[in-house]
Amino acid sequence: MAIESVSVLVLDNLAVFEFGVICEVFGIDRSNDGVPNFDFKVCGPQPGRALSTSVGAQLVPDHGLDDLLGADLVAVPAISGPPESYLPEALEALRSAAAAGSTILTVCSGAFVAGAAGLLDGRRCTTHWMHADELARLYPSAIVDRNVLFVDDGDLITSAGTAAGIDACLHLVRRELGSAVTNIIARRMVVPPQRDGGQRQYIDQPIPARCSEGFAPQLDWILANLDKPHTVARLAHRANMSARTFARRFVEETGTTPMQWVTDQRVLYSRRLLEETDLDVDRIAGRVGFGNATLLRHHFRRMVGVTPSDYRRRFARSDSAESA
Repeated sequence: MAIESVSVLVLDNLAVFEFGVICEVFGIDRSNDGVPNFDFKVCGPQPGRALSTSVGAQLVPDHGLDDLLGADLVAVPAISGPPESYLPEALEALRSAAAAGSTILTVCSGAFVAGAAGLLDGRRCTTHWMHADELARLYPSAIVDRNVLFVDDGDLITSAGTAAGIDACLHLVRRELGSAVTNIIARRMVVPPQRDGGQRQYIDQPIPARCSEGFAPQLDWILANLDKPHTVARLAHRANMSARTFARRFVEETGTTPMQWVTDQRVLYSRRLLEETDLDVDRIAGRVGFGNATLLRHHFRRMVGVTPSDYRRRFARSDSAESA
């Protein structure tokens, strides 16, 4: 299913950041960059009636609940307040959209709205780690994963708090429209095109929000030369640093070690080649820098969870799949 239409359900006590994440990924015209426009609608209980938000401002939706029905994707941002405050007609509209075939995407506590609509029964899901126990208590038939960034359960995608909504939205774009479109959107948003959904929601050592301008050229050069052999010593020499200083700076800037970052980027690049080309696995391994198919398969399965061949069968463009 290619996503063409996106409707966002908004209610009183709307969290503006989580709402903005959905708007940023799906609501902005990026056709000049080669990204297809989505038929994007913001839907509330009554068109033209202002809704309260978490920051003291108001939001006025242009569309009503009827416009949830028939959308390829219905997104539910975080909504504050107890589930009993959710309007019954909004929950019914969400149920109807899901029954009609819409994919449902929730960000942070938007999962509680889906739960109140009965959409989490027997389904794998997540929410912000602070609210996970409460989600499991209120909806005991839901299978709540408290640690992950997001859960893709087919026609139901739920994300953890705040920035994890970006990861879930970009994952869905990648799943339905491919990595090229995802990379364009991510680059415009100045965020990584992919963080694995199984990554823990938080760790004790903080991960920097962005790479400094002084260090970014080092990463850009590596990305442009993934096919070359890399070691910490060689990368440090190129950056005019000692190996120890370079490794420490790299972790400070990216949150991971140099060689783990290189491996992750090679896997990401191989995903794109599997989706968009008919190159065989051996040639892809050489182009991304793994050198041989055995090493590519090992790292690909560890990071993505399936073999390169299985991934290609699921995600390759039709013309590439037919020629593979």
